[in-house]
Amino acid sequence: MKSRSMSRRYFALSALLLSVGATAACDNKEGTAGKEPGATPAATGSAQAGGAKGATKFVTISREQQASWVRNFNPLLAEGSVRFPTLAGIYEPMIVYNTMKGEFMPWLATKYEWSDGNKKLTFTIRSEVKWSDGQPFSAKDVAFTFGLLKKFPATDLTGVWKFVESVEAKNDTVEFILKEPNVPGLSYIGHQPIVPEHKWKDVADPVTFSNENPVATGPFTEVKTFQNQIYELGKNPHYWQKGKPAVEGLRFPAYPGNDQANLALINGEVDWAGNFVPDIDKTYVSKDPQNNHYWFPLVGGTVTLYPNATKKPFDDIKVRKAISMAIDRAQIAKIAVNGYTVGADATGLDDAYSRWRNEKAVQAGDWTTYDVAKANALLDEAGYAKGSDGIRAKDGKPLKFDINVVTGWSDWVRAVQITTQNLKAVGIEATLKTYDFSAFFEALQKGTFDMSMGWTNTEPTPFNFYRDLMATEFVKPVGEMTARNWHRFGAKEADPLFKQFTAATDPAEQKRIIDELQMIFVQQVPVIPLFKNPSWGEYSTKRFVGWPSKENPYAKLSPNNPPDYLIVMTEIKPK
Repeated sequence: MKSRSMSRRYFALSALLLSVGATAACDNKEGTAGKEPGATPAATGSAQAGGAKGATKFVTISREQQASWVRNFNPLLAEGSVRFPTLAGIYEPMIVYNTMKGEFMPWLATKYEWSDGNKKLTFTIRSEVKWSDGQPFSAKDVAFTFGLLKKFPATDLTGVWKFVESVEAKNDTVEFILKEPNVPGLSYIGHQPIVPEHKWKDVADPVTFSNENPVATGPFTEVKTFQNQIYELGKNPHYWQKGKPAVEGLRFPAYPGNDQANLALINGEVDWAGNFVPDIDKTYVSKDPQNNHYWFPLVGGTVTLYPNATKKPFDDIKVRKAISMAIDRAQIAKIAVNGYTVGADATGLDDAYSRWRNEKAVQAGDWTTYDVAKANALLDEAGYAKGSDGIRAKDGKPLKFDINVVTGWSDWVRAVQITTQNLKAVGIEATLKTYDFSAFFEALQKGTFDMSMGWTNTEPTPFNFYRDLMATEFVKPVGEMTARNWHRFGAKEADPLFKQFTAATDPAEQKRIIDELQMIFVQQVPVIPLFKNPSWGEYSTKRFVGWPSKENPYAKLSPNNPPDYLIVMTEIKPK
C-alpha cells in the first residue's frame, strides 16, 4: 500500500484530551466536520455540473501500488496487509478523527463520556445502523470485536488490552473499564474497525482469515469484481447515512509503481490518487486546468530512516548521528520530493504537531543539520577508520549495509539514492535494495532489515508518535510481527513520561511531558527523520466533485490515511 504515512489513530487536544470527565458529544460547530454524518457539507467542488457522456459511476482510485492484488478484506490485520478501504470505508470505527479540523466526529457511536476518574469510557452506539447483509448493528458487536482482540493478541495492533481491563455492552452503550487512566487511549479504542458478531463468531482464526466477502457497515461493502489486475467495490445497500454514498462504487486498477500510476492519472483515467507526482503543475494540472487539482499539506507524518537497533553499527548512537549529519536533507527535499516539502528537524514532528514542537529540543538536535565534517568526526570517535578503498571499518568489518525501499516509490527511491551518495562521502557503503511492497512491509514488521525507509503514523498527539518509536513495551524480538517500533528501540527514560501522559488532563502538564519526550528523542536518536511527508492528494472534477482542498479543507484529501478518507468517501458525488 502506497501510504507514505499510514496512520492508525489521530490527533485532538483541547476538545478531546481536556474534555475529560464530561460528556463529549463529538459535535463540532463549523464546517463539514461539525455536522452529524449524513448532513450535506459545503464541499461541492468547483466544476460545473454535467460530466462526460457515458462516464463511469465508479470512482477510480490510485493508492496501493502493487503488480497484482491479493483478496483480503480482514479489518483486524495491519493496513498494509489488506485491500483498501478495508479499515475505513468497508468497515468503520466508532469515531473518526479529522486531522484538518483537529477534532473527532461521531460515526458508529454518537458520543463518548469519561467518568470514574478517567478509568471508565462509555460510548453510546448509533441505533439506526445495519450491517450490509441487513442485520442490525448493536453495542454487542462492539464488545465482541474487542473480545476478539483479547482472544487473539496478534489482532490487537494498538495494544488496547494493555490498558483496558474489561469491555461490556449495556443496551445501546459499550463500557470500557481501564486498568488506569489513559486519556490518549480514546483514539485507539474509538478508531478500532468493528466486525459483526454473527459473521465472525465462527471464524476459527481471525489472524489468517482473508474475509473475501465482507459484511460490514461502511459505505462500500459489495465486492463486484476481484481480479489480479483490478477490483471494484459497490456501495452498501443498507448504509446508515441517508442518501450516501452518492457514488455507485470504487474501482482499483493495479499499478506496479509511481510511473504507471502517474501516467494513468495524467491521462485522465484516475479520479482520486495519493501519489507523488513530479512537477505536478506542468505534468498534471496543465493537462486539464479546469478539472485537475492537488493538495499537499505537510501533515502526512515524517519520512524516516529506520536503523535496526538489534544490528551493528546501529546500536551506536555516534554512528546514528553521523549517518544523519551526512545526509543532505535540502537536496532530498528539492530533488527527490520536487520541492514539495522541507527537511525534518530532530524532533521528527510534522506540521500537524506544530503547536507541540519544543524549540529547545529543535536547537539541541544538531544531528539533522548537514555537516560532513562532524559526521566524519563522529565516525572517527566511534572507531571506524577509513581504509584504502575509502570505506570505513572497525575490527576488520567494513561499514556496509542495505537500505530497503519499495519498488516504484520513485520519490523514496531517489531519496535513498541521494542518501547512499551522501554516505559514501563519509566512508559508508550503503546499498539501495528495492522490494515489492508486501515483501518490504513484512521485513519492516519483522525487523529483518539493516536500515529501511518508512513512515511515521499520524497519531492524535505527539504522545503516540513518540510512544511508537521509543516505548520499551513495543520492542519485539526480531522475527515477530509488530505494527510499531519496527527498529526495535526502547528508551527506558521515556517510559515514566508515557505513563504520566496517559493520566494528564492539564494542558500545561501535557505540554511539559511532550517537551521532555522530544528532548529524549533528540538525545537518543532512535530513528533518522528525513523530511516532512506531504499528505499526497490529487483529484479530478471531470466526473466527481465534493473533494477537500486548500480552499475547502473539510478533511484530508489524501486516500492514504485512515480513517480521514472515510469522510471524503461519504462526501464526494457525481458531477
